[in-house]
Amino acid sequence: MNEKQTILSASTSPSDEIDIVDDSEVELREFHIPSELHGERIDKALAVLLPEFSRSYAKQLLEEGAVAILRPEPQVMQKASAKVRSMERFLVTLRPTPQSQAFKPEVMDITQVFEDEHLRVIYKPAGLVVHPAPGNWSGTLLNGLLALDDKAVMLPRAGIVHRLDKDTSGLMVVAKTRTCMDALVGLIGNREVHREYLAVAYRAWNGPRTREVEAGIGRDTRNRLRMAVVDLERVPGKTAHTSFASLDSNEAACLVHCTLHTGRTHQIRVHMAHIGHPLLGDSLYAGPMQMGIERQALHAFRLSFEHPVTHQALKFEAELPADMQTLLVQLGLKLVIPEPLVAQVTI
Repeated sequence: MNEKQTILSASTSPSDEIDIVDDSEVELREFHIPSELHGERIDKALAVLLPEFSRSYAKQLLEEGAVAILRPEPQVMQKASAKVRSMERFLVTLRPTPQSQAFKPEVMDITQVFEDEHLRVIYKPAGLVVHPAPGNWSGTLLNGLLALDDKAVMLPRAGIVHRLDKDTSGLMVVAKTRTCMDALVGLIGNREVHREYLAVAYRAWNGPRTREVEAGIGRDTRNRLRMAVVDLERVPGKTAHTSFASLDSNEAACLVHCTLHTGRTHQIRVHMAHIGHPLLGDSLYAGPMQMGIERQALHAFRLSFEHPVTHQALKFEAELPADMQTLLVQLGLKLVIPEPLVAQVTI
């Protein structure tokens, strides 16, 4: 049998489609059903015999006709609930998928604000996806990091310890070693990595100049693409805490300083919409109106933490990108940040 060994995705979810990207590279696996799996469903048996793959992936293989029982001629099996028998022989055809191609180096321009032997702080522009996912299996920050540093392949997620949404610009810290990565994950979990954002939102700021929002966030049951504020006693979700301070405001919009205390998916966008100030350009939470910007007006402008290895106090700040600066001028909003900078990158 002449086949190429191919690394395939092991994290496909039930909703992911498996699209063949190259039919010239296949891996054929033949195996016998051991006695301990006699009488089990075929999808469960496949999940055991293909341990690097999920049960949902095994079901998709069945649906695609990629699983055949040898009796002695191959007979395609597609019913996930079919029972297997001890010593039956199966042949599985594995083809490369977009998921399997995701973790490949791709050369790209990555703006580094700071770098030492342990970590790097980078500036992510709006429009760049951080991690491969359905619809974005290539061209991500992870792909760029793999090309930037050949050692990154040895790290989970190439050293990425936190994310920014695709259309959010700003600062991120990325680990270069496993020791540093584990330490950074611990700092984030203990809320010792301080992440501050600037946001432009609809309507004049309401209420006191500063507000603390502590409201659980979970999946929106009416739209699976969205997150929502939920009652954690009744709906699955996680606690979430954001501090907001109005920096300037007029009848049309407000400029808001946002500080994350937790790091939930879409947290600032969800909490801002919850208090009546959805972000400009945020089509998911504010609708189609843009008012001069084609992405959510959210920028991770300040990042500070104690270096987990050298224990040096680090603080970085990135000024507003051009589209948000233009937006402020159009809206007549002024940005004044009194706290001095320690390090800065201008994009």
